[in-house]
Amino acid sequence: MKETFLWVEKYRPKTIQDCVLPKNHKKTFTEFVSNGIPNLLLTGGPGVGKTTVAKAMLEQIGYDYILINGSEESGIDVLRNKMKNFASTMSLEGSRKFIIIDEADYLNPQSTQPALRGMIEEFHKNCGFILTCNFKNRIIEPLHSRCSVVEFNIPASEKKELAQDFMNSIESVLNTEKVKYDKRVIAELIMKFFPDWRRCLNELQRYSSSGQIDSGILVNLSEKNMKDLIVFMKEKDFTSVRKWVVNNLDNDPARIFRKIYDNLYQYFDGGHSIASSVLILADYQYKAAFVADQEINLLACLTQLMGECKFK
Repeated sequence: MKETFLWVEKYRPKTIQDCVLPKNHKKTFTEFVSNGIPNLLLTGGPGVGKTTVAKAMLEQIGYDYILINGSEESGIDVLRNKMKNFASTMSLEGSRKFIIIDEADYLNPQSTQPALRGMIEEFHKNCGFILTCNFKNRIIEPLHSRCSVVEFNIPASEKKELAQDFMNSIESVLNTEKVKYDKRVIAELIMKFFPDWRRCLNELQRYSSSGQIDSGILVNLSEKNMKDLIVFMKEKDFTSVRKWVVNNLDNDPARIFRKIYDNLYQYFDGGHSIASSVLILADYQYKAAFVADQEINLLACLTQLMGECKFK
């Protein structure tokens, strides 16, 4: 059996009871496990547990399922081949099967999403569908109407309790992995990324190699994030840049623009690229004051930098 090295997979909850969720969500998903799982659209920010909940429900019942990543397998051929082949066959036990489509908001709304609607109707007797997305407005209405929509929002009255649940789960992981830690640092990390459980755990694993988590990691987090971004841009990896933007929406775009500006000579190669980057940053920083969607504005800025500037 292949050993799991990523903590987010190694310690992924196997039941709904083990998931870190608001009480009303835990009650809803527990009822689905008991009474039957409908087609679902799970929506909310990155790392809040959408995919974990989908897997936990299906594994708790024992249903067969496959996972499709919409950001990596967004073409209509995936529907025609991989998903259709799975949905059209019966499970060995004769029970219902499920397809989890992670990041379904990356699917093309003009072609792939309408085709998915047809597949949901065609195979409804044999196969159910669970879609996850960060932005539900990117999912076409016919898919909304064929799914029960669950929004992963956290009531203000439960934030403190959930943060404590985060702390308890993280301490359990660190103790199991025999990593020494400063509780104050863990608390600050949770405050920074809450409710992104995945990101908290990924950052902790990244800095646990020394066997100790201390205040030094808090200084390095933003620097590491920016280094990752510059690598993605240098490689012209648009998909990774887009994911980086989504995962860093909790940061003020002006801070990101400023961080790039402060490191122009470190990131860009040659006077022309540096001059171009200044003009691009100034343009999009101005637009950030009044645009409706900060994600699109930031991504457009980074895309233009990728296209017009040479990186070291």
